[in-house]
This record gives sequence, C-alpha cells and structure tokens, in this order.
Amino acid sequence: MTRIAALVLAAVLLAGCSGGTPPAPPTSDPETAPVSVPPPEGPAATDAPSPAPAYSTWQLGVHVLPRTADGFGEIRPTPKALRVRRYPTTDLLPPPADGRFHASVGPVTDAIRERMGETWSPACPVALADLAYVTVSFRGFDGLAHTGELVLAASVADDVVSVFRALFAAGYPIEEMRLPTTADLEAPPTGDGNDTAALVCRAARGRTTWSAHAYGLAIDVNPFLNPYRKGGVVLPERASAYLDRSRTQPGIIHAGDVVVREFARIGWTWGGSWSSLKDYQHFSATGR
Repeated sequence: MTRIAALVLAAVLLAGCSGGTPPAPPTSDPETAPVSVPPPEGPAATDAPSPAPAYSTWQLGVHVLPRTADGFGEIRPTPKALRVRRYPTTDLLPPPADGRFHASVGPVTDAIRERMGETWSPACPVALADLAYVTVSFRGFDGLAHTGELVLAASVADDVVSVFRALFAAGYPIEEMRLPTTADLEAPPTGDGNDTAALVCRAARGRTTWSAHAYGLAIDVNPFLNPYRKGGVVLPERASAYLDRSRTQPGIIHAGDVVVREFARIGWTWGGSWSSLKDYQHFSATGR
C-alpha cells in the first residue's frame, strides 16, 4: 500500500476528529494554546444547572507537521490544550435513543465499501465477504451515549461486541469511533487524531508483512491517550505527554484495567505489554 506513511491510523488513526469546530486552513504550530473554554457569562442563579464541562480548544487536524524521512510527522511536545484531552463527540450515526448499549453485526454493503475507500482493496489479505460491519454504543468524554462503527473480521465480531458492551457498562470513555477513509490516508500529518478503529489494510510499521489491522483482527483504542512508542518515534506525533503511564485520567489504559481484562477475556493481547516497543492503544487477536 502506497500511503503507509500517512497512516496515523491504526496507531494514530486519524489526522482530525470530533472536536466539533470546523477546521481552519493549515497554520503554523503554536507554542501555546488555552486549555479550556471559560463558562458562558450570565447572572448567577442558585438553582442553575452545573456548568458544562470544559473542553480542549486545540483545533484538530489543522496544524500540519513537517514530514520526516520515515514519512511520519516530526515529533512535537504535547500542546497544553491536549495535556488533559477532552472533546465532545460529534454524532455521525444516530445515538442510542434510550441511552443504553446497542450493537449490530452485518455484512460490508456496497455503501460501506464505498465509504472505506482505499483502506481496503482486492490486494488485501482478507476478502470483503470475510469482514463484518459492526456498530456498538460507546460512552463519550461528554458523558453521553454514542454509536460507533468498526469493520472487523467476521469471525471475531461477536466477541468484540461483548468487549464494548462491558466497556460501556463500566463507563470507559471513547472520543470517537468511525471508519477510516481514503481522506484519512491522504491527510497530511497533524499528530492529534484519536479515532478508535480496526481495519486498515497496511503493513506493520517498520515491516513488509501485513499488520493485524489488515485482517480486521486488531483495534486501536483512544490512540492519542495511549500512544505507540519505539525508540524516538511516537504516534500520534503530539502525544508524548501520554507516554507517562502514571497518568490516571479517563481513557488511559493501564495493565489489569477493564479494557485489558475484557480483551484478554476474548483471547486478545495488548501492545502495552510488549517489551521491544510499546503500543498502548493496540489490541489484537494475533499477538502482533
């Protein structure tokens, strides 16, 4: 596949995401950015509802990074506005009306295939007939229930649904969960994506063999909060602050927590337990 370097997917999974603010034209990399949005001004009232949560104000997918010889973006410090990352989720699919967990497993239809674009091709190691289109409810960082989507190997779809059912019940937050597309593959690196996603037909990083993602047998969960690191490479490129795994803020994955336990229950392994590199976002059925 020709655009592996642009895949801040599967470990970066996406140059832009669900911040809810329309992207501005690419800009230079700012040194600082405000951390949160102040509450709206207005008269105080003792019976007023609690103020809305403060959200990160960094514009996602806008601040383009220079490319390195490896094709990734330059590694940059985590912006202040992303050191405690919190964005509301933009609903691309209707959220569950009753606020409860719902899921569906079905074939990859022609419409879904068209949306997937170049994330799959006939050259990939898994046929479309062996893939499934899966929707699951998830809890956003806004505290609300949303509907996410994944393309997975059909053989693991039901097991994966059971994992996300447990994560929903536990209140584990996910920022967004949408299908990667050709636009994501072609986007310049901005190092701030956080899409939870599964199938992307690509080689494993630094190898010529297929990634588990190419078979629909791997999922990256909240990749910005749970980055990939090998040597001096960090993906997403602005997520270095989250290499500090003593952080306990919501969405960060730790050994033995509900995310690791649930994927282990279905026989999947966690990249955060690897020794040669750390891939804290990565869960796979193949052990790689």
